[in-house]
Amino acid sequence: MTMTKSHLAVFLILGYATSTYSEEKRPNIIFIMADDLGRNDISFYGENKNGVETPNIDRIFRSGIAFQNFHANSPVCSPTRAALMTGLYPDRAGVPGVVRQDQAENWGHLRHDLKLLPSQLKSLGYQTSMIGKWHLGYESPNIPNDRGFDHFHGFLGDMMDDYETHLRIGKNWMRHNLEEIQPKGHATDLFTSWAVDEVKSLSSKAQPFFLYLAYNAPHAPIQPGLSWLDKVRKSRPELTEKRAKLAALIEQMDDGIGQILDTVKSSGIENKTLIVFTSDNGGQLNLSADNGPWRGSKGQTFDGGLRVVCGATWPTHIPAGLKTHITSATFDWYPTLIEMAGGDLSKISSDGKSLQPVLENPSNIAPYENRELYFVRREGGLPYSGKTIEALRLGDWKIVLNTPFEPAQLFHLRDDPFETRDLSDDQPIKKRELIQRLQYHIQRGGQITWQIK
Repeated sequence: MTMTKSHLAVFLILGYATSTYSEEKRPNIIFIMADDLGRNDISFYGENKNGVETPNIDRIFRSGIAFQNFHANSPVCSPTRAALMTGLYPDRAGVPGVVRQDQAENWGHLRHDLKLLPSQLKSLGYQTSMIGKWHLGYESPNIPNDRGFDHFHGFLGDMMDDYETHLRIGKNWMRHNLEEIQPKGHATDLFTSWAVDEVKSLSSKAQPFFLYLAYNAPHAPIQPGLSWLDKVRKSRPELTEKRAKLAALIEQMDDGIGQILDTVKSSGIENKTLIVFTSDNGGQLNLSADNGPWRGSKGQTFDGGLRVVCGATWPTHIPAGLKTHITSATFDWYPTLIEMAGGDLSKISSDGKSLQPVLENPSNIAPYENRELYFVRREGGLPYSGKTIEALRLGDWKIVLNTPFEPAQLFHLRDDPFETRDLSDDQPIKKRELIQRLQYHIQRGGQITWQIK
């Protein structure tokens, strides 16, 4: 944890180490999720060395806390989103793999009996809205308005075949609440515009609000607006065409996030609003994403597929410039946000661990040391055949099963953070221990139906 003496003084003087949030101090919450964003594909993490400029996303990280060891709960979309919404490991939420419109290729069905994050916050007096990509169900009862969101303006599906037409395999999944819509424009710009309007509307009311903004960008197809691509080509001619397109798509999203940050400020709610930014999984290397030195890509259970960006800002509660190296994951935000909204964590069930202690006091790292985290992905096709791939981290140890058809590999992340040396032969007892722990998680997930009945 990086914290200066001045940071600590600010915490003590302003009373940031309080354990609960009173009714008047409960924050508005804006949670922004990118899609397939590489760990180093923002300039804050990439240190402006990889051809991408994200000044607005960087504002979130520089004005608050940056999580240096943050993980998605899965290396693909739907399972991580299910973990955020439920606080559970994805297979325990009924979503071990990608939810798709074609049932022959579908690998998840969100549990009906769970109270999702927006429902939890709504019961605590919050207004709840979602803008953007849902990807947890195409029909009732698993669409946003059924699962706790008062307002939904976005896309139900997995990916768009075109950012301008918004179709997926010929079908339109754009919705305004329950109404099918056909808006014109680039999806990234549409989601930004709708989010700006929603912030203005929500901030005018007395209740606190929860706004979940999930961009499709920079998921394939890598299709930025032409003006954004032209800008990148002219300013960074050294980039390959593939890399320039990805940079332009990310920067188009970054500009939208800047508009939202500016709207929060101009609406007079900046000091009472928590803003979180992260990604659902790592970047796709064959589309020129940059996951930094970590091994692997989107879809894989090496850290390149799992380690993602995460930052949070709340000016009156989180001093600027903090960094934490605690081991944490997407589903930790479920109990965190409920607790910050005044909820009683003893009354909810969550596999995640609240991050409120580290947000309140960055030196409080003990709850996150030697932590166990489990990752899963189920998929079809020849590489997977409907089976799962997994990983399990226990402190500095990690067991990886990156395909269903090869032996598990064992790594020690403190000595080998980039997973280059399989220690299976050297550490058979440790490997056996982690395999047993992994089996326990697989058995728990096996109790949950993940296919539509």
